[in-house]
Amino acid sequence: MHLPKKQKDQGKSKCSAAFTGQCILCPVSLLLSSILKSYYCQDPGGTESYIIFGMSYDNKDSMFLQEDHFPKRIICLTEETTETLYHLGEQERIVGISGFTVRPAVARKEKPIVSTFTGASIDKILALAPDLVIGFSDLQSNIAKELIAKGVTVWVNNHRSVDGIFGMIVQLGSLVGKGEQANEMVKGFKNEIEKIKNANEDMRKKPKVYFEEWFDPLISGICWVSELIELAGGIDIYEEKRNASLAKDRIIADNNEVVERNPDIIIASWCGKMFKKEKLLARKNWDAINAVKSDMIFEIKSSIILQPGPAAVGEGISMIAKIIRQWHQRQ
Repeated sequence: MHLPKKQKDQGKSKCSAAFTGQCILCPVSLLLSSILKSYYCQDPGGTESYIIFGMSYDNKDSMFLQEDHFPKRIICLTEETTETLYHLGEQERIVGISGFTVRPAVARKEKPIVSTFTGASIDKILALAPDLVIGFSDLQSNIAKELIAKGVTVWVNNHRSVDGIFGMIVQLGSLVGKGEQANEMVKGFKNEIEKIKNANEDMRKKPKVYFEEWFDPLISGICWVSELIELAGGIDIYEEKRNASLAKDRIIADNNEVVERNPDIIIASWCGKMFKKEKLLARKNWDAINAVKSDMIFEIKSSIILQPGPAAVGEGISMIAKIIRQWHQRQ
C-alpha cells in the first residue's frame, strides 16, 4: 500500500494521512480510510494533533501521549497507604480514606471517610469514581470482591513482616510515579533501624518482652511487631507465634503461660481500644511477673505499632527501643 508523505505547502496545514484513500491502485485503502479516519496533522504554528476515529487530540491531552498514566483517584481502606502517599507528596490523588485513619491528622480533615476496617460503603466508594482502591489483608477480601464485581481496580496488600512493609512502600511509590522517592524513604528507615540495632548489640543481657495485641482472649504480637522487638534489642517471648498471620492463631489460651514465661517488659496495644492497666494488673498471678513487679508496663498506640507501614518502622521501633533502654538503665 502506498502512503502519501507530509504535505509541505507554506501557509497550509501540513498533514500526513495514515489512510486517505488517495491511492487509486489500492482500493483497500479507501475502505480503511472510511473505517479508521486516523490522521496526523501539524498546523503552521507547529502544534501537532491527531484525528482518531473522528476525534481530535492535541499533544497536551492525547489519550496516547499522556505522561501521567498513574492512578489519579485513589481510595485507601487502611491507614498505612494513606500515610505513605502523604509522605511521598501524592495526597492529591487520594479521594477517600478509612475511618481508622489518624496519621497524618490532616487526612481526616481533607478526605471523605468511606470505610471501617472490615466494612465499607460501596455506594460512597463508587460515587467517588476511584481508578484504584487499596486494601489490606484477607479481612477486606469481601470488600475487594464486591468492588471488583462492580468493575473497580483493587490492590490488596497482605504483608506481615518488616520487609513486607518496605515492599509495600516501594510498590505504592512506583504506582504513583514516585519509585525513586519511595526507595529513598525505605533507605532512611533502614538506616535508622540499623542505628537502633547497633546501639543494643553490645548489651550482654536482653529483656524478655511480652507484646499484647488483645486482652480477651490474650493475643500476642503479629510478625512485624515481633521483628521490631528483636531489632530494638529485646526477645519476644512469643516469637514462635509470629508467623501466624491470623489473630486467632496467636491466641494465648492460658493466662498463666505468660506468668511462666515471666517477661521483663510488657507492651500493650489493644488494636484500636484504649489500654487499661488496671485490668492487666488484676489478672490472677500476674503480680509475680517481673514486668509487673518493676512497673515496666507500657502502651504503644495501635495507629503507630499495628499499622503495617511508615509508622511502625519509624516511630514504632523508636518507642520500643526507648522502653528497652529504660529497662537497661534500671539494671
